[in-house]
Amino acid sequence: MIKADAADDALPCARILERLRQRIRAKGYSQRTEAQYVHWARRFMLFDPVRHPGETTAREVEAFLTHLAVEGRVAAATQKQALSALLFLHREVLGRELPQFDEVVRASPPPRLPVVLSRREAQRVLDRLHGVYGLLARLMYGTGMRLTEALRLRVKDLDFERAEIVIRDGKGALQRATILPEALVFDLGEHLLRRRQLFDDDLELGRGGVELPDAVERKTPGARTAWEWQYVFVAGTHSLDPRSGELRRHHLDGKLLQRAMKKAVAAAGVDRPATPHTLRDSFAIHLLESGHDLRTIQQLLGHAHASRTMVYLQAIKRRA
Repeated sequence: MIKADAADDALPCARILERLRQRIRAKGYSQRTEAQYVHWARRFMLFDPVRHPGETTAREVEAFLTHLAVEGRVAAATQKQALSALLFLHREVLGRELPQFDEVVRASPPPRLPVVLSRREAQRVLDRLHGVYGLLARLMYGTGMRLTEALRLRVKDLDFERAEIVIRDGKGALQRATILPEALVFDLGEHLLRRRQLFDDDLELGRGGVELPDAVERKTPGARTAWEWQYVFVAGTHSLDPRSGELRRHHLDGKLLQRAMKKAVAAAGVDRPATPHTLRDSFAIHLLESGHDLRTIQQLLGHAHASRTMVYLQAIKRRA
């Protein structure tokens, strides 16, 4: 924790947000986390614009979190994310620890059972997804990966000899392994051949660099232009990295698959709100229905607690 002095309390809000970005990057957090934490810090400052952030107390934080739950009607996960951002802001930037919050009105997570496709429905949807979107969707359905995990896959994470995929950037910064379906080996291999040609073209343009975890960036400077560290699924154009200012190719935008999935679901005649995450849920349900044990499925999905995996048993009972 950084200790704040009196001068810190007088910093303008823009400077506080800039310090917040610096601390997030120093900690090695992702760009997505940076955007979320800065968003919630800004929302908190606008909630009480008269009081300077350096002067706020736990009571103001409690009032903001309660406002999100009552007036904002946010989901429990959203309120929890806002709390994490504010705890980080106060601890790492403003130099103070906040106490436990006992009087916050908690957002109640609604009871939710996953939307699940039958095997036949899943096949109908997948048949209507083509190109990179089709490959990405089949990979999610065949491995149980989250969308962000699939998008952040790097070439080195695919082990064709062991028929295994290593997920290094999973939820909660956890690492795990999942299966590489035999049915996808050929298509993935063909995709990597095209991806390698694109990478070679980028290198010639001086745009072959890739975002790396901070530890790798420091220890292996040459890794940023190494083939094995490249994203498997990448954007069609180059973009300016907001941190380094470098023009390079980022991984594919998940919204593109979400839109393609929505069209495929409608074309397949499925009358439920299936999304890319539905492919992950369907993977788990179909494994359970095939007789696989709950512990194995928990490990493949990367659930920290078995209670999260137990939801699939409830979904099976509902479908019975």
